[in-house]
Amino acid sequence: MTAPRPPFTAPDQPIRDLSVPLDVQWLGRVDYLQTWERQATLAAQRARDEIGDLLLFLEHPNTYTAGKRTQPEDRPTNGLPCVDVDRGGRITWHGPGQLVCYPIIKLAEPVDVVDYVRRVEEAIIHVLRTTGLPQAGRIDGRSGVWLPQPDRKIAALGIRVTRGVTMHGLALNCNNTLEFYQHIVPCGIDDAGVTTLSAELGRDVDTQQLIEPLADALAAAFSGELTVADHSLA
Repeated sequence: MTAPRPPFTAPDQPIRDLSVPLDVQWLGRVDYLQTWERQATLAAQRARDEIGDLLLFLEHPNTYTAGKRTQPEDRPTNGLPCVDVDRGGRITWHGPGQLVCYPIIKLAEPVDVVDYVRRVEEAIIHVLRTTGLPQAGRIDGRSGVWLPQPDRKIAALGIRVTRGVTMHGLALNCNNTLEFYQHIVPCGIDDAGVTTLSAELGRDVDTQQLIEPLADALAAAFSGELTVADHSLA
């Protein structure tokens, strides 16, 4: 999906300060609420230029999270708790086998949230296409990364930008179960499915395999080396 207006920053230009290190960290499987608090602390430190930019990679235990636009009918029907969070978007699930990345990035001025989202999507699309899913792309009016015919989401996005610094981020389905999606309306979308890399490729793909290529692609997208292209699905 192309942005509704040209981005504030040229596609081949960086949206972060390239003189600042971009540190990649693997946190393992960590509690959602504790990680949310950690993000908030790091984002505040980044806003004060006390630390550099970060890519936090991790998995969560089984957790439903509801963004600011979540509707009552979206919520879990299986009795599991749901954490209301300050990101955009609606409801989603996190759990083992799903690779989560939280970029803590101080965006260049003027801050362009739409362009940031497109660059994150571009990084995911690049990784999926090089991994063996050349049909990965965007669906107009819907965030995240999709596969077509039938439409099924493989990566979800939900972000927050505060004081020019990003929080929350992306969740890429690698070899996780899809059972927990059956008890919510994922991302508020009831007319499309959800899938995983392992199901699509017919082989096991765990989260560890995707950390390095996704970190490299995100760095390239934020620097302008990997430019946003039109990958709209029919």
